[in-house]
Amino acid sequence: MRRQKRDMNTRAFDKGYQAGVSGRSQDFCPHENDAHRQNWISGWREGRCDQWDGLTGISGVHKIRAL
Repeated sequence: MRRQKRDMNTRAFDKGYQAGVSGRSQDFCPHENDAHRQNWISGWREGRCDQWDGLTGISGVHKIRAL
């Protein structure tokens, strides 16, 4: 099994980051579990900050973690 599928907290953070960078609302969090939801929202916040700082597209490539 792939490591990404085993660690749901990291995966939630990464998916939240992608949602934040793409400009989606925080209301679209897909998680019911409090721990996963918190990680998703933390990633979303970081993604929104990076979007506001202009780190989208090719300028934000260095922020993407290896999958």
